[in-house]
Amino acid sequence: MRVCEKMEKYLHHTIKFGVFIAILGLAFQAQMCFAENESAANLQPYFDFNVQRNVTVIVGQTAFLHCNVERLGDKDVSWIRKRDLHILTAGRLTYTSDQRFQIYRRHNSTQWNLMIKYPQMRDSGVYECQINTEPKMSLSYTLNVIELKADILGPSDIYVKSGSDIDLICKLSHRLAEGGNVFWYKDSDILEAATNANEISSDTSRRITVDTDWADGLTSRVTIRRAVQSDTGNYTCSPSIAPPAQVYVHVIIGEHPAAMQHNSTPPQHVSLWCTLFLIAVILANLRLADNR
Repeated sequence: MRVCEKMEKYLHHTIKFGVFIAILGLAFQAQMCFAENESAANLQPYFDFNVQRNVTVIVGQTAFLHCNVERLGDKDVSWIRKRDLHILTAGRLTYTSDQRFQIYRRHNSTQWNLMIKYPQMRDSGVYECQINTEPKMSLSYTLNVIELKADILGPSDIYVKSGSDIDLICKLSHRLAEGGNVFWYKDSDILEAATNANEISSDTSRRITVDTDWADGLTSRVTIRRAVQSDTGNYTCSPSIAPPAQVYVHVIIGEHPAAMQHNSTPPQHVSLWCTLFLIAVILANLRLADNR
């Protein structure tokens, strides 16, 4: 009886020890799997999100979409145009016949930048930087291509009296319009503000002044004091980052002729002649009636 009890106790302890060893083995195996998974996750590529992903450029100004991929390893980076899922680049290779699209990357750099030369408004849209992991990793970018146009405020023909001031204001309202140069032309000649011909004889101030401000887009103002007839001509505002705008200035002596006022009312001298003609016709008819 005692032998049976001893055997029973031995088996009980053996089973407990076996269960403990099994649990310990399972825990060790689970820990190893977790470590492997964590190690594999740590070795995965990842994007640097600290880049500008909403990019706005002017038509014709080279655009760059910056994709920074860390720990790429043996994986490849591709650029995809989202609207038609067209592969633009894969690694260093270009997969489009449009040579405006190129990959821009320095040797051993983590930057895989998409360069778009001479962008047009049709190039606006969403682009994706992709890594060929499983599952695929991607980061979206939005490109906005805008067209800047200069605009001279007011009508395309301006009429001023001789001796009055001419004030021309050229604007580019988009905030992207910063920097660059603005040139003003009269006909084909550049408008120079600092010349002796611009001096007003009665004082030392300049007759022509040009003031350009880039604080909120572009505002460039030309002021011509005490206009003379030789100031008549075509004036052009020509920013270096946008197509030019033009206006024609007419400097007239005396009052504005009625035809220059862009008014539908007939000129006064025409109305007077019409009135005199009608009076003559009425008098002639009265004379004919008396003779009868």
